[in-house]
Amino acid sequence: MSATTGEIKRVTTHVIQAMKNRGEKIAMLTAYDFSMARILDEAGIDILLVGDSASNVMAGHETTLPITLDQMIYHAQSVVRAVHRAMVVVDMPFGSYQSNSEIALKSAIRIMKESGAHAVKLEGGSEVEESIRRILMAGIPVMGHLGLTPQSIYKFGTYTVRAKQDAEAQKLLEDARLLDDIGCFALVLEKIPAQLAKTVSESIEIPTIGIGAGQHTDGQVLVTHDMLGITKEFRPRFLRRYLELFDAIGEATKHYIADVKSRDFPNESEQY
Repeated sequence: MSATTGEIKRVTTHVIQAMKNRGEKIAMLTAYDFSMARILDEAGIDILLVGDSASNVMAGHETTLPITLDQMIYHAQSVVRAVHRAMVVVDMPFGSYQSNSEIALKSAIRIMKESGAHAVKLEGGSEVEESIRRILMAGIPVMGHLGLTPQSIYKFGTYTVRAKQDAEAQKLLEDARLLDDIGCFALVLEKIPAQLAKTVSESIEIPTIGIGAGQHTDGQVLVTHDMLGITKEFRPRFLRRYLELFDAIGEATKHYIADVKSRDFPNESEQY
């Protein structure tokens, strides 16, 4: 963590833009509960994303689609209570913004009022332009999301790398410029070729945050449970595991069970 970043009392959209302007990388992770959010915030993370990936890692669903707006607000409330420094961005879940802009605005207002979060994130480009414009007009910061958009998984039919073909790459670049022009404060680029992510990052003013998009974006985001090795099977190329907590927690639990069964726990010093 740089000295400059360490002096920031609260990360805001202005701070995020200033980081891009001076070439400082932006670090972003997911959080869904108070305890984990507190750890990540005190460690100095810049942005915490209350991701709809909670549908997968917290609830065990196969996709992000089942999670509801009420559930996202619950997770966001828990995270916001823990945070003193990081910016908290909340995913708008599937069905809360795609149908029309009025529903999108009502959903975004609920997230902001009921959770105390600092911004929302939407997937898509020109298809959801009207919804994004309406949310922005209400004074709510919006983070965009292009490339692999998990809420559209049944449309794509696969989690493979997006925008490898020229036509899709050009559409993504046009959408990125659109989101920049209409006032989004940042843009997630998920699972696209590194060279395309570099082109996008150099073509727009707002920061880009990559996941599986190479090293040339203005920041990086990972799902915390993947980064810490709590999820065991998920091992894409872009993921770097910093711990293997699935195994470590399992071993600790076995040790606890053995101590209880052998009457070693609690001992005399661990009772009143």
